[in-house]
Amino acid sequence: MAIDINNESGTDVDEEALLDVARFALDRMRIHPLSELSVIVVDEEAMAALHVQWMDEPGPTDVMSFPMDELRPGKEDEEPPQGLLGDIVLCPEVAARQGAANGHSMDAELQLLTVHGVLHVLGYDHEDPEEEREMFGLQKRILDDWRATRGETGPSPAPTIR
Repeated sequence: MAIDINNESGTDVDEEALLDVARFALDRMRIHPLSELSVIVVDEEAMAALHVQWMDEPGPTDVMSFPMDELRPGKEDEEPPQGLLGDIVLCPEVAARQGAANGHSMDAELQLLTVHGVLHVLGYDHEDPEEEREMFGLQKRILDDWRATRGETGPSPAPTIR
């Protein structure tokens, strides 16, 4: 899995953990190992500009996803196609505030947001209550399983995305 992480934010983030959780999520979703994903970490000003440009909403947000080849999770009995998954854009300043408000670290919030972004590039959404239950349930299972592989105990941070 080719995953590029580009930190343009000026904030120190645990890039190895972001790489690891993204790879874990993509493996769990049975995405072809030669597929490509880009994770970009930006400051609030850059995120606010993207948020206005693409969502027509003011101010910075925590995560934005830009799917490319519209790859979907693979099925057990078929070879998944390879391709460009797209870009996930994260904002550590927003993540730090959300994490603090919910009793966990900025890095834990960025890990949650990375999985959230992966699911969005794979076509998941949370526009209605049924979609939200499916996506957030999957997000929690992936994070909990990833943390277990690292020997971390306790549940994953609750989703703060709305």
